[in-house]
Amino acid sequence: MSEPTPVRLADQDLAALVPAWLTWAQVAERLGVTVAKVRTMIRDHELAAAVPVPGTGQQVPADFVDDVEKLPVKGLPGILTVLHDGGYDDRESIAWLFLDLDLPGRPIDALRENRGSEAKRRAQAMAF
Repeated sequence: MSEPTPVRLADQDLAALVPAWLTWAQVAERLGVTVAKVRTMIRDHELAAAVPVPGTGQQVPADFVDDVEKLPVKGLPGILTVLHDGGYDDRESIAWLFLDLDLPGRPIDALRENRGSEAKRRAQAMAF
């Protein structure tokens, strides 16, 4: 009996993985910037966006925003850049950050708890 084929990152159900999503306007409000700046932050891999449910438009996981610092969560831009340099798109990057595959816990939790160095090391190993 063969083992089941793992679901590819691109095929993960983001709506099930990510507990809360923000529109670009909501991200802009939380960060105190314009929607145009949010678009630039996504393009520059400071944030990532995907369509969680068909018909909703691109959104950003709420866990990517540090409401206290009014910035993306510490370490997130570095990990997103590493993943993108390794050929992963935003959807795959979001799935990886919210899955509990290689780390004790999800990488997004490690970043939010200021334990991002192990998550970054895993992202580097995965991307190269």
